[in-house]
Amino acid sequence: MRGAHWLAWRQQRTLILTAALVLLACAAYVWFRRTEMLAFIDERHITICKGWNGGCGSQATERLLRDNSDPIRALATLSIAFPVLIGAFWGAPLIGRELESGTFKLALTQGINPLRWFAARFGLAALCSVIGSAVLAALVAWWWSPISNMLDGPYWYDGYIFNATGPAAIACALFGLAAGTAAGLLTRRTLPAMGVALAAVAVVRLALTFVRRDWLSPTARVTPGIVPKIPVGSAWSTGQFGYIKPSGAEEGVMNCATSGAELKQCMAEHGYVARFHKVHPSSDFWPLQWIETAVLLSLAAALIALTVHRLRARHM
Repeated sequence: MRGAHWLAWRQQRTLILTAALVLLACAAYVWFRRTEMLAFIDERHITICKGWNGGCGSQATERLLRDNSDPIRALATLSIAFPVLIGAFWGAPLIGRELESGTFKLALTQGINPLRWFAARFGLAALCSVIGSAVLAALVAWWWSPISNMLDGPYWYDGYIFNATGPAAIACALFGLAAGTAAGLLTRRTLPAMGVALAAVAVVRLALTFVRRDWLSPTARVTPGIVPKIPVGSAWSTGQFGYIKPSGAEEGVMNCATSGAELKQCMAEHGYVARFHKVHPSSDFWPLQWIETAVLLSLAAALIALTVHRLRARHM
């Protein structure tokens, strides 16, 4: 390793080694807690069931979820915060600190052009961001998997799980890095760039969470007459449910908000032939993940292109 790559490693090694130690500590903790959790499941002969309607609730099950759900959410919070930390503490100073202090001039006097200087620094940071976010996402998913979508959660669509696992978590880390780097170049100051990176990741994450239901059409679960409805299970309910007429027209549930014989009579009076409930099944997890991954990678690519354009223009 020499030249621009050696300089990039030398300037970023403290961050890299610190992040590696934190991830190693997290991995050790998750291994210990997951091993403990599986032993508890085996000793108490706990039945693993999915959804609210599993019919397997017990004191042991409640303790299992109580002892593990909050720690899993805590680790997931770290995974969710990782893109913000990357953007603010790695991306923002990547160029911003160099411009603010003027030390970039020293690197450029060593025969390294701005694009090569940027590529070496950003490439190393991007590689470490991908590895770090992937490790955190895998740890959350691995710990959560034995109790996934069970009774009172956490479920696949919970923000703690969806935003902390899968390829979207990795793509968000790259977006955070790109946002912080672009902000550092444009503002030429580290602290303002940190604030911009934090705001960018927060706004994009909130926006994606807000529109997540709209990416895919929900699945309509239809039950004829007053046949018991299909349990929600691990599906994500849209809150859309009601009755269906022979023509296929759907009407709101408030027209017959009752049950038993009264429900049968009400459905007959209104001419309803079935009931429906619209949900996103757990199989929607991966399509939604890949959609958000594409969005985040597109935004990251646009920011990287902007950074490269500015460097080529030599606005430094």
